[in-house]
Amino acid sequence: MSGITPPAAYGGEGWQPRQTSTREELGTLWAACGQDSEWRPLKAVLLHRPGPEVLAEDPNAVQMLAAVDLPRLQAQHDALAQAYRDAGVAVFYVEPNGTPPPNLMFVADLLFMTPAGAILARPASEVRAGEERFIARRLAELGIPILRSVHGRATFEGADAMWLGPKYVLVADGLRTNPEGQMQVAATLAELDVEAIPVGLPYGAMHLMGTLRIVDRDLAIAWPGRVPFAAVRALKTNGFTVHFAPDETELRQGFALNFVTLAPRHILMPAGNPITQRFYERLGITCLTVQVDELAKAAGAIGCLTGVLQREF
Repeated sequence: MSGITPPAAYGGEGWQPRQTSTREELGTLWAACGQDSEWRPLKAVLLHRPGPEVLAEDPNAVQMLAAVDLPRLQAQHDALAQAYRDAGVAVFYVEPNGTPPPNLMFVADLLFMTPAGAILARPASEVRAGEERFIARRLAELGIPILRSVHGRATFEGADAMWLGPKYVLVADGLRTNPEGQMQVAATLAELDVEAIPVGLPYGAMHLMGTLRIVDRDLAIAWPGRVPFAAVRALKTNGFTVHFAPDETELRQGFALNFVTLAPRHILMPAGNPITQRFYERLGITCLTVQVDELAKAAGAIGCLTGVLQREF
């Protein structure tokens, strides 16, 4: 029937189509968030302050290396959060509604930030199954878009992905991320015009993060004998110089490579690693340190504990 104009709800007069992309809506409809590098200035992180959930009769059963002293564990975590604040980084907490699983403090494993929002992880072990629910709720409360929830039989942990630059991300397949998870992450990155570079981890490696860290647009630090060959090749192809950490004992026992880059050549690293710290400093890297030896008993350190929400673009 001619001459009838539909109301706005049906596309008639007053209808206003949405014309902005999700990335363009960050900072307005959505919270400011995102990253496309590992080295640009860090703006915001997500942490979980551990509580009684970490106390277990058998630490190995909950994927920890040793029993922890809860007050000391919490004091070290508080000091880590304060170190971020002192560096000008906004600190947000997961604030779980209910008793969380014992490994929730390792927030880096549970999300991976892109320039347009988060990819929500799906942890690989039964002990950590469901941790992603707590992160999904908190991201929603913070106004951070979730671009994909890794699902089905796929597993993916955020510490297995790493930005080489705005157009390339290393995505590792290993103990914690399986090929299906790798493919799902790659598909989401492709929608953002970003190429995923697949790399494989050796048996006995937990995450890509534990074998490689990036500290500037052209400088990376790696664990010799554990970092994937394909990752080093990709770094060098993209203009990076790769240096290899010198002390195996500090890497294994002191988690000397498990640091977070605060800004170009400026890192927050575990205290108590003098050989590695001097090595970093000779490369022109400014090292801030915080004691995390009690936290490390749970099988992770500063990088593992830190969910990156925002870096400068």
